[in-house]
Amino acid sequence: MAAPLVQLTREAFTRKPTWLKVTAPGGPSYLHIQKMMRELNLHTVCEEARCPNIGECWEHKAATFMILGDVCTRNCAYCAVSHGTPKAFDPAEPVRLAEAVALMGLEHVVITSVDRDDLENGGAEAFAGCITEIKRRLPETSVEVLIPDFKGSERALRIVMDAKPDILNHNLETAERLYRLARPGGRYERALALLANARAMDANALTKSGIILGMGEEWDEIITCLRDLRRSDVNIVTLGQYLRPSDGHLPVVRYYTPDEFTELGEIGKDMGFTHVQSSPLTRSSYHAWEQARSAGV
Repeated sequence: MAAPLVQLTREAFTRKPTWLKVTAPGGPSYLHIQKMMRELNLHTVCEEARCPNIGECWEHKAATFMILGDVCTRNCAYCAVSHGTPKAFDPAEPVRLAEAVALMGLEHVVITSVDRDDLENGGAEAFAGCITEIKRRLPETSVEVLIPDFKGSERALRIVMDAKPDILNHNLETAERLYRLARPGGRYERALALLANARAMDANALTKSGIILGMGEEWDEIITCLRDLRRSDVNIVTLGQYLRPSDGHLPVVRYYTPDEFTELGEIGKDMGFTHVQSSPLTRSSYHAWEQARSAGV
């Protein structure tokens, strides 16, 4: 039985539960990575999506690179990334990104992007280029890509899978009932099909997906999401609390307690996921290096 929900008041929206409070970033590694990103003209989802774990991850010299610019062609109601008309694709970006990875000496790299529905293959070639450049310089470094749905294009997915990422990640994000509200540009079944197709294209690659909680889903709908992901042969799953980026985004309907996240983690493990990361502050790439090692990368 799930723990009782946390009743929300007006004060609750301005004063988060104590388990969601984090230390403000600003350590030496954080400042070094921030400077490097500016010099190489690179973006991170850590900054663009206002991730609460940016201080912790950057102090551990871990970052999630965001390629294809910082302007998204979609407008998800929970996401802090800017939307509009993106700049032209920069074919030199994979080289710059690989240079940053080498300078940081990373053992595990996470690469994501904005949605680029304006490009023929949704930017799949950029993902493939990044994987290839990193593997060429650092063959022992594992590479995880968090990709868009490419509008369901199997051709685009094949371009990425042929580059041999160690982990292919696409986030389900929320329950099917909430897709039209939270993720109008996406499709629940399309996300599940992409993950299943990735496993079919390369049985040796690990797949991963994430769910953010608190936008109005019911407990049973979370369990349904987990079951659907297992049916799509997903190996790794992450569950974390939704935090409203601004007043213009979807409100938080409820805060789940740490005990509830622990319970969901146990449910996921019982379903057969290779690794489950479940906590209020979990994000898709939170402790990704540990997830990769736990899953056998």
